Amino acid sequence: MKAVITGDLVHSTQYDREQLSAVLNMLKKEFSHLEHARFRMFRGDSFQGVVDRIELALLYALRIRTAIARMEFGDSKIRTDARIAIGLGTIDFTRDSILESNGVAFRHSGAALDEMKDSAQRMSLRATTSAITEEFKVSLALLDGLMSKWGIASHEVVYYLTKDYKEQQIAEIIGISQAAVNARKKVVQWDAIKLLLQRYATVTQNMRTDDR
Repeated sequence: MKAVITGDLVHSTQYDREQLSAVLNMLKKEFSHLEHARFRMFRGDSFQGVVDRIELALLYALRIRTAIARMEFGDSKIRTDARIAIGLGTIDFTRDSILESNGVAFRHSGAALDEMKDSAQRMSLRATTSAITEEFKVSLALLDGLMSKWGIASHEVVYYLTKDYKEQQIAEIIGISQAAVNARKKVVQWDAIKLLLQRYATVTQNMRTDDR
């Protein structure tokens, strides 16, 4: 059982060269720090990765999206964001290139991403078990609703929270007070997001157990 994360940049054709280059370079750096996972870029504005520990996939998806959305380029440039889809399932075979690999997890991830193309939805999940797919369809729709109201500052705080940084560490990095970090955590509903991440980890750990 593996998790496949597939994503693409939203409205990337409207990015100028400097903005696109900065986002792609940031993504490559971010991917290199994700443990138990391997990612590749393709088509210029898309990415795909295999996460061996499936319980980490939603956390990684949130980290990737907030890493993109926290980038600031000035008033004249379009806000950066991404569509990200998680597919859970088996992988039939793997090659040196992720893009040449195949399996249920890849098909689920690709189909989930395609379903978002003509909607405002930004995160989705598909599993072989329909009950799991439906549960996280609702949960991720609510998460999308929360994130749609976030500004760059909120994305930045959540990005560091997904890396398990403490409030004081975040305050020192961003250059604000610990009290301000705590206030932003409340604004973004971090406690609720943590519950979602914990629920996802529990469900997927059970999937791994059942798969043995």
